[in-house]
Amino acid sequence: MIQIGKTLISEAIIDTDFTCNLAACKGECCVAGDAGAPLEFDEIQILKDVYPKVKPYLRQEGIEAIEAQGTHVTSDFGEPETPLVNNAECAYVNFAKDGTALCGIESAYRDGVIKWKKPVSCELYPIRVQKLSELTAVNYDKWDICDDACTLGKELQVPVYKFTKNALIRKFGEDWYSELERILEEEQQ
Repeated sequence: MIQIGKTLISEAIIDTDFTCNLAACKGECCVAGDAGAPLEFDEIQILKDVYPKVKPYLRQEGIEAIEAQGTHVTSDFGEPETPLVNNAECAYVNFAKDGTALCGIESAYRDGVIKWKKPVSCELYPIRVQKLSELTAVNYDKWDICDDACTLGKELQVPVYKFTKNALIRKFGEDWYSELERILEEEQQ
């Protein structure tokens, strides 16, 4: 483990190679699982604000789920997350003609309709952040649906922390990421 400030970083994000391979997995991480994407508490209001602009990017089933459940739901652990369609895929998912799951929020962002890319937990994936009593754990979430991403990451020699650089900076800041790089450089000497 590496500690930076009040974060504990699993060495798996340094030692594991990973590069999303959307052509292979078809965005399965937005479809599989038993819960929606984790949300930061400040993202709840953002979702409410952007929903009218994101709505045209969503499937009817997603719209119905959001309008029935709300722009977010609360997990059994009291944490906010995105709602699901029939306890399956994220309500904000749309599907390309080839069946690839695409984020409606990110599609609206890419088109310049909104300025918020998507929930930070989605951008961070395969990293999961967990608040502990005094510290925040930054862990690699190994999931077999991402085996192709690990294979591609190994081929390209891209560790998880580099693949998720922008998301880590978005979550923890530029100084935090620079400190992580400095620590890793020192360890290599």
